Amino acid sequence: MYTLSEENYLKAIYRIAQQKDVKITPTAIAEALGNNPASVVDMIRKLTEKELIAYDKKVGVKLTPQGLKDAVLIVRRHRLWEVFLLEKLGYHWDEIHDIAEELEHISDATLADRLDKFLGFPEYDPHGDPIPKANGKVPKSFSVTLTDLKPGAACRVAAVRDTSNSFLQYLIKLNIGIGTRIQLVEKILFDNSLVISINGKENTTVSQKFGENILID
Repeated sequence: MYTLSEENYLKAIYRIAQQKDVKITPTAIAEALGNNPASVVDMIRKLTEKELIAYDKKVGVKLTPQGLKDAVLIVRRHRLWEVFLLEKLGYHWDEIHDIAEELEHISDATLADRLDKFLGFPEYDPHGDPIPKANGKVPKSFSVTLTDLKPGAACRVAAVRDTSNSFLQYLIKLNIGIGTRIQLVEKILFDNSLVISINGKENTTVSQKFGENILID
């Protein structure tokens, strides 16, 4: 059994590790969790003593095999709960994250598998993040962003990188969700903003930051 804080650290380290060529430093973990660096260093020591992570200043933090197994399970529970909250309880996608943050810490041994079966074994959560399977395998994640498109090309929204309430509410306002078809009409050289067409309707201009947070396939 781990504390809620320990589980949150394992999950944060796992999520940072999903980014390519990223050194997981105490500072990176502090930024991900909104904690001060001193408390992060203390938790790194505790998790190292429990053999859940290995830490070297040159290479950064890495999950051990046991730490990875535990982190994947926490992420699995979180993302399954998000699907449940949206599909079965009628929450909107900007409301589910914080609730799932609490539910993910329920550590009943069979709950995640029963929930997975009840939901029909979904592969992705409502934000497009892959849901780890019971055997630890993870469906493919998406890394290409809207800004990577060339003008004239069309795509489907596969996931969102920013899951903050403000961004998700902005997407709702624009009528954009997972599966929405978007065509990149033009890139504005002045500030790299994007002119897009959403589901074939009139053009809308969005920022480069917006485009960087829309993952496509």
